[in-house]
Amino acid sequence: MTTTPLALPILDPDLEARLRSRMVEVEAALGAHVRSEAGFVTEAARHLLDAGGKRFRPLLVLLAAETGDSGRDGVLTAACVVELTHLASLYHDDVMDEADLRRGAESANARWDNHVAILTGDFLFSKSSELTADLGADAVRIQAQTFSRLVEGQILETLGPRDDEDPLEHYLRVVAGKTGSLIATSARYGARFSGAPRDVEEALTEYGEKVGVAFQLSDDILDVASETEVSGKTPGTDLREGVPTLPMLIAKRSTDPADARLLELLDSDLGDDDLHRETLALLRAHPAMAEARAYVVGLSSEAKELLKVLPNGPVRTALEAFADVVATRSS
Repeated sequence: MTTTPLALPILDPDLEARLRSRMVEVEAALGAHVRSEAGFVTEAARHLLDAGGKRFRPLLVLLAAETGDSGRDGVLTAACVVELTHLASLYHDDVMDEADLRRGAESANARWDNHVAILTGDFLFSKSSELTADLGADAVRIQAQTFSRLVEGQILETLGPRDDEDPLEHYLRVVAGKTGSLIATSARYGARFSGAPRDVEEALTEYGEKVGVAFQLSDDILDVASETEVSGKTPGTDLREGVPTLPMLIAKRSTDPADARLLELLDSDLGDDDLHRETLALLRAHPAMAEARAYVVGLSSEAKELLKVLPNGPVRTALEAFADVVATRSS
């Protein structure tokens, strides 16, 4: 059994052992589900699956299922559904972003071409739909609603905010659709297919939405605040590429004349290293960073509050710990 750290902080050894065992089953099932009669299709579909990833979404399904009967067959199927949906979206995202790398490996569009990447994503979406049908009509409806939000989030991101729309509010809608929706469904599926009470399912669905959005927004903060030697990532990557993020959008709301230089830079091409360094330094020192952190901490606190529907114990502790991690990783 793998000793790779789980994507969620699990402090109880018995719970951790159960989740590790079930994740081994999920991994084997995923490999079977992406298999095709055509060898090339299997190779393309396994490309990102084999590249790794934290498998956070299926793990959340399994953890949420601990609120009911986690051994029910539908739980494993639901865990595969959310990961296949996530993987499919990555193939499409890489085409949209013209990305060359994903999870440290060549993206599918770089290894083959955009047509292969798009069709592979479609293949994985179809596989997740097949599995969803096995879960029943309610699951089909939930999956369709989730897929609609994923696509709508991508469309909103691509089009950008309307002239009469607040860019920050627009961005938060994008994050809720592209990230929050599937994480919410992961928690919902775990509760539903383990037979947890309806109030638990509803609370965990809302919890998943909030921590999902908070997790993405904490990445936004880290992109500005982190140092390469600590995070392993190049700081200010989104800034250089002109990708909207929470700190940037908060800063752009400023009407303080002292922020004129920062606002000028945020609206300029930051491909130049000197301008990029100057912008990064100004943004790091700006009150927008503290406001962004406070927003993420607030979402984390709201998520934890929802967990009061659960009894005290290792499952609730693990879910609270994840919300805490989301909050503290941005600090």
